Amino acid sequence: MTLSIPPDLVPKPASGTLYIVSAPSGAGKSSLVNALIKRLPFVYLSISHTTRGTRPGETDGEHYHFVSTDEFLAMVKRGEFLEHAQVFDNYYGTSQVWVQQQLDDGHDVILEIDWQGAQQIRKQMPNTQGIFIMPPSRDALQERLEKRAQDSAEVIARRMRDATNEMSHYHEYDYVVVNDDFYKALDELCAIFIANRQTLSKQQESHGELFKHLLND
Repeated sequence: MTLSIPPDLVPKPASGTLYIVSAPSGAGKSSLVNALIKRLPFVYLSISHTTRGTRPGETDGEHYHFVSTDEFLAMVKRGEFLEHAQVFDNYYGTSQVWVQQQLDDGHDVILEIDWQGAQQIRKQMPNTQGIFIMPPSRDALQERLEKRAQDSAEVIARRMRDATNEMSHYHEYDYVVVNDDFYKALDELCAIFIANRQTLSKQQESHGELFKHLLND
């Protein structure tokens, strides 16, 4: 049984919450986040800017905002990124303006970034909530990587080493979801976003006037 929430039953606060979702490669992070967004219409996924080339099946503005290296570095100089990093020969960054606009409109925003990007974000926005997606075991993680049939044994071995390093930072996050059963993990992920909108501060933003009316003699 899956959890489905009608959008009109979820209160809209005056401002949204920024979430970081991190995981080792193969843990199922992207599949969970995409399913979450389909269930919860108040949650938006931030689309990163990148200088890498477009891959088959990718669309500019949907998968990434594809820009030139010169344009990217100019954006860095203007301070337009919440966080940015160089991965091998390519740059990746998160637009500060777009994220803030969504938060101001009452939407929750997800950043799919690694632990290093998460540390950058928390320095600027300490109220950011962090969620770490864990695989159920190392064997399951390796099996998922092998099933992709896209990488050599050497690349898979490197990804497993990178995964160990990534997972060692799980304690820096506010929530941990173990992706053993996909739909159970999805329900748990949805519960985090819904519960956060029921906190005292968010309810006061959403229903402040109602509370004053109820307490008025």
